[in-house]
Amino acid sequence: MSKVDIVLVNPSDKKQTYGKLGESLAGIEPPLWHALLAAFVRSRGFSVKIIDSDAEGFGPQETVDKIIESSPALVGIGAIGANPSASSTPKMIAVHLLLKELKKRLPALKTVLYGIHPSGLPERTFKEESVDFICRGEAFYPVTELLAEIRKGNLGPDFNIKGLWYRKGEEIIDKGWANIVENLDDLPFAAWDLLSMEKYKAHNWHCFGHINQRYPYAITYTSLGCPFDCHYCNIHALYSGKPDIRFRSSQKVIEEIDLLVKNYNVKNVKFLDELFVIKRERFNELCDLLIERDYDLNIWAYARIDTADEQILRKMLKAGVRWLCYGIEAGSKDVRAGVNKGRFDIEMIKDVVNLTRKIGIYVIGNFMFGLPDDTFETMQETKNLAEGLNCEYVNYYTTMAYPGSRLYEDSISQGIALPDSWKGFSQYSAETLPLPTKHVSAAAVLNFRDKAFVDYYKRPEYLKMIKNKFGKETVEHIRQMLSDKIHRNILEKVNK
Repeated sequence: MSKVDIVLVNPSDKKQTYGKLGESLAGIEPPLWHALLAAFVRSRGFSVKIIDSDAEGFGPQETVDKIIESSPALVGIGAIGANPSASSTPKMIAVHLLLKELKKRLPALKTVLYGIHPSGLPERTFKEESVDFICRGEAFYPVTELLAEIRKGNLGPDFNIKGLWYRKGEEIIDKGWANIVENLDDLPFAAWDLLSMEKYKAHNWHCFGHINQRYPYAITYTSLGCPFDCHYCNIHALYSGKPDIRFRSSQKVIEEIDLLVKNYNVKNVKFLDELFVIKRERFNELCDLLIERDYDLNIWAYARIDTADEQILRKMLKAGVRWLCYGIEAGSKDVRAGVNKGRFDIEMIKDVVNLTRKIGIYVIGNFMFGLPDDTFETMQETKNLAEGLNCEYVNYYTTMAYPGSRLYEDSISQGIALPDSWKGFSQYSAETLPLPTKHVSAAAVLNFRDKAFVDYYKRPEYLKMIKNKFGKETVEHIRQMLSDKIHRNILEKVNK
């Protein structure tokens, strides 16, 4: 039996988060935050193992079996996914079940929880979960310092570690926010060697035209954080609790991509950055390095409508960026402005999307239904805009008040009904409960979204475009995707 200092667990939640769509639509994404933390603690002299229950299909009992095999001094559980802002709260169901099983079978084993949800709601999380420690903000320093204390034999009750919250009897000790890693080049490469890289696959749309070539797949980042403060987003709870952004050097990024390509034959890549294009000089430098290598990668990244231009887009295409995801959110500028995202108008949206596609990069449009100022008319504007743009793929989301976001705080203060279970924060679950707007009920928002989703992908002009660009096989894949109906409890109640 091997013994390690810490086991990091990515709890399984795919069925809960995606329902039937998890089998065809969703990717199997490497748990990047677990791998980054693993590499960091390993670089400080601690032994570590990762259990990716999500990729392995392990339930709570199997996961605890694997933990027992490693006999760790500490178990770290991440309530976070590759889409940090939306994947933390729904994962709390899997976190709860795992902690419950750990408490039953290994009651003396110390546990630490990290991720956006526990960071945004540390006190509530302590009240709901049988966990010993919670990291508020980045987990790198708190977890490493905790391991050092455990190695010295210090099991409490007092810990003077910034960002590490813990219990002292019935009292919850508040240690504020963790220090962030100021220079991202100080972070070692993610511990890819601790993951089963052959298990990770890209999202369906990422491989349109070669839908059976979704493996292998990797995620990396060139920056962490975001300088903006959109009210529906909770990304800041992962870092310092406030808008901020830090950058890796282009050289470090390209060295990690070299490793992924040469050691793991990775072709499909996601850049995790909230804003891939924000510092032009740095962006150009990274793209030049990618162009030099000519790896023929299939990269996707997030971009903003107001930072893309022809020169940038052409360089991205040469560098291997095949897909760009634009956060358009709403058709009404007033609705966008109501959540602090109103910096561009409809004409700019149309111009940038059309330019992106003309240059040869495929577009994913992100749209939201149910923002606070939405009416049926403005939601229809959003639907009309999305269909008029005819992007190669769209994500239609309902607005959720995710813990750690301004919307969550506003909803609590205004007494707006929120889901009675963390399951309700999952976009594709049966328990989904979006926010109502000032004018439209939660059920009506969800009903509008689900019908709009089907309408978009059934349109003849869309299917014709997909056939011309990607072939018949991709069209059949989309039709199969639509055959997986999403069960919604709230809509069944309304329709009874």
